[in-house]
Amino acid sequence: MIRLLIIALILSLGVKLVFGRWPWEYLRGRTTRQQAVFKARKLLAVQSNASHKDIMEAHKRLIAMVHPDRGGTNEQVHEANAARDLLLDELSQDGLSQE
Repeated sequence: MIRLLIIALILSLGVKLVFGRWPWEYLRGRTTRQQAVFKARKLLAVQSNASHKDIMEAHKRLIAMVHPDRGGTNEQVHEANAARDLLLDELSQDGLSQE
């Protein structure tokens, strides 16, 4: 039994050293904000390393498709705007944390 605990401890330390996270941290899901950012990127069809310009261009393309004058709904426009705002906020937070 002690042998198993020692092996588990050594493996846990190895995972922490190699991947930078403890093994049990992989069991947790994404935070709500991470999920929202993922959905926003998917909605606007931008990569995780998208720039301010990329986000704005993707938003403009999406708005052109979902605008109520083009058969879309107000709700779709609000979702597109919220996705843009969230990604721009995330971009500014990343910029602040890297400086």
